[in-house]
Amino acid sequence: MPRLSIIIVTFNSRADIDACLGSLIDGVRIDREIVIVDNASTDGTAAHVRERWPGVRLTELGANLGFARASNIGIQQTFGEFVLLLNPDTVVRPGAIDRLVAALDQDPHAAIVGPRIVDGQGHAELSFGRMISPLAELRQKALVKGSHGLLRPLIERMTRRTRYVDWVSGACLLARRADLEAVGLFDERFFLYTEDVDLCASIRARGSRILFFSDVEIDHRRGRSAASVPAATAAAYRQSHVAFYEKHHPAWVPWLRAYLWLFGRR
Repeated sequence: MPRLSIIIVTFNSRADIDACLGSLIDGVRIDREIVIVDNASTDGTAAHVRERWPGVRLTELGANLGFARASNIGIQQTFGEFVLLLNPDTVVRPGAIDRLVAALDQDPHAAIVGPRIVDGQGHAELSFGRMISPLAELRQKALVKGSHGLLRPLIERMTRRTRYVDWVSGACLLARRADLEAVGLFDERFFLYTEDVDLCASIRARGSRILFFSDVEIDHRRGRSAASVPAATAAAYRQSHVAFYEKHHPAWVPWLRAYLWLFGRR
C-alpha cells in the first residue's frame, strides 16, 4: 500500500499535465499512487492521460463537479497515509514532496503543510494567509497585487520563513488522511475557490496546525484552466465567496451581496 496518495483534479489541462506528471514520476521517491480526477475536460485531457500515462489512475467524471467534490472523490478512491492535492499546472522539483512528507513526520502538531510556491519567473506567490474576513481579504489582495511591483521584496521576505499560518494554498497541499477524514474532507458547497481556506479552518478548529514550509519550492503556472472559461470561473468565485461568508461570517453576508449587486457581480 502506498504511503502517499497524489490527487490531481484536471479541467482542460492537457497543455500542462505532461510536465506535472513527469516531475512527479521523476521527482518523488516515497511509495505513492497518482490519481487524476477529470472534471469533464473538453480539450482531450482524459484521453491524453489514458494514452500517455498508463501508470496513472484516471477517474473521468461525467460533468464538471467542481474542485472540492472532485478532490473528495479522489481521496475516497485512495489509501495513502498522506494525501497530496496538487494543481495540474504545477511542476514539482526533485525531492520536494518527500521533504514535505518529512516535515509532517517531524511535526506531530501539524496536519497540513504547504510549500513556497513560485511563478514561471521564479517570483514567490503569497500562497498562505490569515483566515478570510473583510479586513484580512483587503490585506491579502493588496499584498498579492503589490507582489508584481513595489511589494515584491516584502513578499519574498514573507515567504522565506517557515511558520504556522491559518491556511495554505490548495495548489499544493499535503495533509494527513486521518485529519482530512476527521473533518469530513472538503466542504462540497465550494465549487471553486476558498475550499482550501475552509478546510484549514476545520482542521485548526480541532486543535491541529497548518504549516507553511519555506524550505521547499514548487513551480506554478497559475490560472491556465480558469483562463479557458473566464466567465464561469468568475461566477464560481462569487458563489464560493458568498458560501464562505454564509458559513464563517454570516453577519457580513448582506453587505457582501450588496457589494456584488452594486458592482454588477451577482
